[in-house]
Amino acid sequence: MAISLTPQEKQILRTISIPPRPEALVEFSQETKFAEPDISKITKILQGDVAISAAVLQVVNSAAFRRAREIESLEQAIMILGLKRLIPLVKAVAVKATVETPKSLENFWAEQSDIAQLCTSLCNKLHKPALANHAYMLGLFHTVGIPLLCVHFEDYQEILDCAKTQGWSKASALEFEKYNTSHTTISALLAQQWKLPKPMINVIYYQHDASGIFHSGELDILSLELLAILKLARYGNFMTQTAGSLATDEEWVAISDEVLDFIGLSEEEIEELYSDL
Repeated sequence: MAISLTPQEKQILRTISIPPRPEALVEFSQETKFAEPDISKITKILQGDVAISAAVLQVVNSAAFRRAREIESLEQAIMILGLKRLIPLVKAVAVKATVETPKSLENFWAEQSDIAQLCTSLCNKLHKPALANHAYMLGLFHTVGIPLLCVHFEDYQEILDCAKTQGWSKASALEFEKYNTSHTTISALLAQQWKLPKPMINVIYYQHDASGIFHSGELDILSLELLAILKLARYGNFMTQTAGSLATDEEWVAISDEVLDFIGLSEEEIEELYSDL
């Protein structure tokens, strides 16, 4: 499936600045494509960007990735994790270091980091460890269009308020009505520009238009697995934020039956899974 842009979106996108990949990420990506990548050169490239290198170490030593002993250097991270597992993590932390975030979204990256950590933990709990690193990248990337639109449109807070009180399904409709585009489209375009895997781009693009998608045949199995993990992580994050209240996650209500059917778990088993996490 391809990203479909309306004429109005194309016109608006000419005025919205989608940040290019940082030079360190470009050089890193180029070096990792060689049959025999130079580990010392890769380490030097990452060390040249303090924000990226520090963030990588923070992630690999976080609860979702924790090992018996702390990883103290990039060389250790590469040797222990391997380049295949490190590549999505580098891309994930790079977007966090690159995208401008206005003061009104001061907690934005903290929340996305929580969702990314949940994505990874859920992969491990559901016996899908091979998805963990890409799920982490998806958790950080999936709403990156929000700060970009928040910077561009002075009244974007109205969308955020709507999302907080009525959920993103309604907020997305209002978003498109006001601006003729959406944060999911912007997020998917940035993911495409940063050369993320196609399944991840599809999940980002269709994340709030997912009703019926698990049975439609429109997405491949990898995309559906990532979408299910993302929906579970967003629901888990919602429960954490609203603990003790009677708030309802409309996004989860709309998609829960399809997600649970796809992963083969009951609502009770999911609640038990979150308790373990």
